[in-house]
This record gives sequence, structure tokens and C-alpha cells, in this order.
Amino acid sequence: MKKSRDQIWDEWRNLVNMQPKEIEEWLQTEESKSVGDSDTSESTGHKSGKRIIEIKRKDKDELSDEDWDHMAKVVGYIKRHAAQVPNTPKASDWAYSLKNWGHDPFKPDVTVG
Repeated sequence: MKKSRDQIWDEWRNLVNMQPKEIEEWLQTEESKSVGDSDTSESTGHKSGKRIIEIKRKDKDELSDEDWDHMAKVVGYIKRHAAQVPNTPKASDWAYSLKNWGHDPFKPDVTVG
């Protein structure tokens, strides 16, 4: 069943808990660049982080169909990946990947599920 845009919006705002500037700074780090799958020099998550920054800087009524599709993809990724907490989550590929997708798992008041 496809989610409504209202559902995607609510989940996006809850799960993508990093601000554009935070994501920009994170994407510059070696930790950010060290994780993810890639057939090129840049991982899927790293590319997604750049797209998330663009989307977060738009008003809701400015979002394109492609933006909504990416937002739904991001929400799905965060939910799946956040559920796979490793034994030592701090300073892990798990945390680094989530941050590439705009989600800091160590920020308070975040509900994943």
C-alpha cells in the first residue's frame, strides 16, 4: 500500500532529524565518505544526503513528484536501517550510514517504527 503524502511528510519530519547545515558538514567528513555501497566514487547514501539537503530547503508546496519519491525512499531506509542496531552503535558504520541519510540516531526524541 502506497503512503499518502501527509504520511510521508510526517515521517520525514520525524526521522530526518538533521538540519541542512549539519548534513553538509557531516558529508565533508571521512567517516561519511567511508560507508555505503557504490559503483562510483560516491556512495548511494552520500548522494542521498545531498538530495536531502535540497529537499529540506524547499517549502512543502514546492516539492516535486521526484522529491516526494525520494522522501519516501529515505523514510523507508531510515526505518529499516535504524532497526538493525549493532552491539556498539557509537562510531560505527551503522551510525555513519544513518547520518548520510539525514538521521542522527543519537539525537533525543526520535521515534523509529
